[in-house]
Amino acid sequence: MFNLQYIRSQFPILQQQINGKPLVYFDNAATSQKPVSVIESWTKYYETLNANVHRGIHTLSQLATEEMELSRRKIQKFINAKHDYEVIFTRGTTESINLLAYALTQEIKAGDEIIISHLEHHSNIVPWQMLCERTGAKLKVIPMDENGILQLDFLDKHLNEKTKIVSVNHVSNALGILNPIEEIISKTRKNSGAFIVIDGAQSAPHFAIDVQRMDCDFFAFSGHKMYAPMGVGILYGKEDILRKIQPFHGGGEMIATCSFDGTTYADLPFKFEAGTPNVGGNIALGAAVDFIESIGHENIQNHENALLEYAQKKLLEIENLKIYGEKAKRTGVVSFTLEGAGIASDAGMILDKMGIAVRTGHHCTQPIMDYYKIAGTVRASFAVYNTFEEIDALAEGVKKAQRMLS
Repeated sequence: MFNLQYIRSQFPILQQQINGKPLVYFDNAATSQKPVSVIESWTKYYETLNANVHRGIHTLSQLATEEMELSRRKIQKFINAKHDYEVIFTRGTTESINLLAYALTQEIKAGDEIIISHLEHHSNIVPWQMLCERTGAKLKVIPMDENGILQLDFLDKHLNEKTKIVSVNHVSNALGILNPIEEIISKTRKNSGAFIVIDGAQSAPHFAIDVQRMDCDFFAFSGHKMYAPMGVGILYGKEDILRKIQPFHGGGEMIATCSFDGTTYADLPFKFEAGTPNVGGNIALGAAVDFIESIGHENIQNHENALLEYAQKKLLEIENLKIYGEKAKRTGVVSFTLEGAGIASDAGMILDKMGIAVRTGHHCTQPIMDYYKIAGTVRASFAVYNTFEEIDALAEGVKKAQRMLS
């Protein structure tokens, strides 16, 4: 049973005031707040288990290893990976994509093509640009229309034997647009042998993920956007590809044998997990998975969709307010500007004085802002603990900001 009051009680930070007002936290696309169960999981590791993993025969090392590997198995189930060793711990989506862009270097040569979309976060643009610079490959971009909808006929024209990588986000962090991943993957499989990479940073917190059904080659996401600590993330990859490609980092843990004459690499997943991992964070990510599953993906999705629909209705009642991507299929985000009311950050600062936390600016998606010829937007992004009353407060806050800035 979905009990919003109980869910909110699990987040200590929501009980405080900001600038003398009850905190209204609408910056969840940047990072979500953490429930007690996740905080306690992280604390328990450092209070009772703190030891390095996989390397020690002593009790604490063995127990820490068991807890971290249990978390890996929870994440395997969470995304429906075929094997737990297809789940690689990283520091987050950005590191996961950079790992891939480096590891796939040997698969790319001059004249090859990499396709991304106009809706990408900088972390799904810059690593591929760097790969192109290293190899002489060319970057191509799926265009979008004024509603933020990707124009997939581009793929019909540009997918070919030169296409080596197609990397797109599942959900736009700036606009909340849910991209037609299944269609993109289908077109890619039909017309090229490209590796398919999905940036799932904005989808993993909001609805069920099934990487086998999706049939992507790689799927990356961050823990801190799905109620887990910062500094931990996941790269999923298909076993056969992970065995083929080269590791990103070299060092301890990722070797089978090492001598001055050469090194052989460890088996999966450790081949890609050099150095001491964020053990406490990795264990807490498993606790975040438990938290999400205790509520249920369907309950989370239904609640957040209702919040989005209500927020859009309330905000569109405000004169001279424009929502970007309004007509596209979206989840969890309302991104808007106020005509004639200064820049987005001005409205954001006024809302902060009222205890309302939103994100302002280009959201690490400057190409999107350039398309709309704006410097940035005000972005309100939702999580399972947000309420309709908080949206009412947002709408009133926006009206006040508009009066003060016009």
